[in-house]
Amino acid sequence: MSPARGLAAIAAARIAVATLLDAGVRYVVVAPGSRSAPMAYALAEADAAGRVELLVRIDERSAGFTALGLALATGAPAAVLTTSGTAVGNLMPAVMEANHAAVPLVVISADRPEELRGTGANQTTMQLDLFGDHVRFAVDVPAGADPRRAVETALSAATGAFEDTPPGPVQLNLAFRDPLVPAPGDALPAGGGNRVYRAAHGPLALDFPPASEALPELRTVVLAGHDAGPVAEAFARAHGLPLLAEPSSNARFGPNAVGPYRLLLEHFGPESEQPIERVVLFGRPTLSRPVSELLARADVPSALYQPVPVAWYEPGRRTELPLQNLAELGDFAGRGSSAWLDAWLLAGAAAQHAVDLVLSGSAGGSAGAAGSAAGAAGSAAGSAGLAAASGPSVAALVWENSRGQLMLGSSNGIRDADLAAAPAAEPQATVFANRGLAGIDGTISTATGIAVGGRQETTVLMGDVTFLHDAGGLLLGAGEAEPALRIVVLNDAGGAIFGLLEHGTVEAAGRYGNAVERLFGTPHSVDIAALAAAYGVAHRPVSTTAELAEALSAPLSGRSIIEVRTDRHGLRELHARIRSAVDAAVAGVPATD
Repeated sequence: MSPARGLAAIAAARIAVATLLDAGVRYVVVAPGSRSAPMAYALAEADAAGRVELLVRIDERSAGFTALGLALATGAPAAVLTTSGTAVGNLMPAVMEANHAAVPLVVISADRPEELRGTGANQTTMQLDLFGDHVRFAVDVPAGADPRRAVETALSAATGAFEDTPPGPVQLNLAFRDPLVPAPGDALPAGGGNRVYRAAHGPLALDFPPASEALPELRTVVLAGHDAGPVAEAFARAHGLPLLAEPSSNARFGPNAVGPYRLLLEHFGPESEQPIERVVLFGRPTLSRPVSELLARADVPSALYQPVPVAWYEPGRRTELPLQNLAELGDFAGRGSSAWLDAWLLAGAAAQHAVDLVLSGSAGGSAGAAGSAAGAAGSAAGSAGLAAASGPSVAALVWENSRGQLMLGSSNGIRDADLAAAPAAEPQATVFANRGLAGIDGTISTATGIAVGGRQETTVLMGDVTFLHDAGGLLLGAGEAEPALRIVVLNDAGGAIFGLLEHGTVEAAGRYGNAVERLFGTPHSVDIAALAAAYGVAHRPVSTTAELAEALSAPLSGRSIIEVRTDRHGLRELHARIRSAVDAAVAGVPATD
C-alpha cells in the first residue's frame, strides 16, 4: 500500500523554516546529510533572502556546541540541523549542557518516513525521545504533515513560555519522504535582504537604592554563582555586604567584590571573631568545596534568589530558602555594618596582594608586608616581569586584558580565575562558561558560537586537554565566516586538576606507581603549533607572563591561538605557597571595630 503523500518534503521544510524564523531563530548550524536536504535547501533560500545566517560544520558534536554558543551570546534560540542515524546522537553532550544551563537549543533531526522505520533502512534508528528528560519537548512530525504547530510548540518550550518550566533544548524530529530536492524550476531568491542581528551588548552594571536603615545589621555574605548576573553586585552594594563572586557570575566587580574569597572563608568561620551569620545566593555555585561546605552548614541560614524557574536543581533538593523577589531577600539578608564589610575588604585586599606576590615570583608575602599593602589593588600583571607562567597567573592576565566577551573553560581554567583574577571597578567583559554540566567537551565550538553570535571580540581560556578534546572545532569550511576569537591554551602536557584533588595525594604516596599520571594526568606530546597550522589558525607560543601580556594586547583579526607552555608538576606546591601567603597576610590585617 502506498503511503499518503501529503506535503512534499521541500514544502514541509519551507513551512518549518518560516515558522522557526517567525519565532526568533536567526542562526542555524547545519551538518551535511541527505535526509536533512529539504531543510538545508529551505534554509539556503532563507539565507539568500537575508532572514537567517547559516554556519556549516561537518562534525555534529561541534555543530551542537556551536549552536549552544550562539544561543548563549544572543539570548535567543539557536538551531542545529542534522541528518538521521548516529548524527543525532552526536548532539547529546550539547543537549545535556543546554538542559542544565537552561539554554534554548533547537535540535532539528531529519528522519526516514514511517514506512522505512524498522525495516533495516540505512541510517534508521529510534530518534524520537533519544534525549529523554534532557529536552523540554520532543515531537515526531510524520512525512507529509504540516510541521507548523509542532515547531511553534517546540519554540515556546525552548524559550520558557510554559508555566514553571525554564528555557532549554527541544527536539523536532522531521520525517521526509523522497524526493528530497527542490523542484526543477526552483532557485535561490535573487538579491536578498538586510540581515537583522541581535545587537551585541556589553557587560551590565545595575544600581539599587541603599537598603533601609530599619533592617537589622547581620553578618551576611552574598555569594554569586554562575549566571547570577549584575543584580548580585547591585544587591551586595545596596546592603553593604561583601560580595563573593565566581568569574562566570558576571557579578565579579564593584567596590564590595572580594577576589580570593574561597581562601578567606575559614577566617570568618564559626570559631572566628566575626563569623558568617547568613548567606544570600544568586545563581549556581559550582567551583569550590569551601563554598559548598558553607552552604551545607546547618547553623548558617541561607536563601536563594530565584525569580524564575531554574534548570540546575530539582525543587526540594537544596537547603537554601528560595525567594522570588528582592524585597523578601533584603529582609532575610539585613544590612552589613561598616565593620563587617571593612573586615572582608581589608582581608580581600591583603589576600589579593599576597596572591599577586607569589605569582610574580616575589617573596611569598610576609604578614607585615601584606598587611601594609592591604589597600593595594594590584594584579598579577602589574608585577609580571619575567615570571614563568602558571595557571593562576595566566587566568589573572586573561581576566585583566579581556574585553568584549570572555569564555572560561572548565577544569582548572575557571578555578584559576576564581582564585587569582582581581575584581575590577566596572565589568570589563561579558563572561561565559559551560557550567551546566561543567564538561570540557565542545569548548572551542562553544566559544566560536559565542564569538559569531555576539559579533565582538572574544577570548577563551582553556587547558591543553580541553583544547585537544575539541580540536575539530577549529575546522571551518571554505567560505565560512571566521570570528574574532583569541584562544589561550595553557599547555602543561596533560590534565593538571587531578593533582590538586585527592589523586595528588595518592600519586605522592607512590603506592600506585604511574597510575595517577597515566589515567588522570593523561600526558601527551601533541604539537599544537602544527595542529594550528593544519587548520590555518595563527599560533604564538609564550612561556612568561610578560610575553603573555604582550600577546594579549596584540590586535585580533580572525582566529589566533596563544599557547602558554608551562609545567604542571609543581602546581600543588604553588597552591600551598599561595594559601600560606594568604594566611600570613590576613593574620597581619588589623581588626576592625
